[in-house]
Amino acid sequence: MATPMPLSGALRLVDYWAIVYKRTWKGGVITSFVTPFFYILAMGVLLGDFVTADPAQLDGAPSYLAFIAPGMVAVQAMTIAISETTYPVMGMVKWQRIYYSMIASPLSVGEIVLAQLGFVLVRVLFSCGVFLAVLAPFGVFESVGGTLAALPVQLLIGLAFATPVFAFAAGLDNESAFALIFRLGMIPLTLFSGTFFPIGNLGPVLEAVARVTPLWQGVDLTRMLVLGDVDWVWAAVHVVYLAALAAVGWWLTVRRLTRRLVK
Repeated sequence: MATPMPLSGALRLVDYWAIVYKRTWKGGVITSFVTPFFYILAMGVLLGDFVTADPAQLDGAPSYLAFIAPGMVAVQAMTIAISETTYPVMGMVKWQRIYYSMIASPLSVGEIVLAQLGFVLVRVLFSCGVFLAVLAPFGVFESVGGTLAALPVQLLIGLAFATPVFAFAAGLDNESAFALIFRLGMIPLTLFSGTFFPIGNLGPVLEAVARVTPLWQGVDLTRMLVLGDVDWVWAAVHVVYLAALAAVGWWLTVRRLTRRLVK
């Protein structure tokens, strides 16, 4: 059985993850700054000039750019979280076998997972923080306070995706199943969770399906905050949903990784 996860144990791995980040941060510049800038320029500014809709049809957003910008930030959090808990996890289990050297020390599985999730959150924080900064000159923020509050929300979105995917990856024998996550999971969620158009356009059945996806929960909460039009009941539902998913994913991750490492 996995032991409790004291923070002090996870902090012993800070130097390891700091070295990892030092060696890989340059590659993250493209995904953190350049890609968001051109994506918003293409989808929000250029394409947005052709989209003229009443704010009531855009969930209260005054323009199409203001509508998709919060959604793209939430998608960025999801993308980073999934990317950091698929192939990197497989590498540490199967290819580099770093987890085995960690578990040979006094560290518990819970501490190892906690440290890696902390690294994922740092990546999400940096990437989404830069994304929001890139968006600022476009004038899409209606609420400064809400925009600042949207940043920790991205951490919650990241956890809601990172922990279940981490749990899934921890029990795999090979990486072939990751294609299903990206092709049948991440891409459909990006397209049909309210990022590019209101989910009301999907029809009653698909709209109901979209509402139970974690990305829509994150997109809607982020959009509420950025636009300064918060429905506190729905906001509470979103937070509870994402936190519960992260908690269940955490439990599954520790359980599955323990079975994999401790024999």
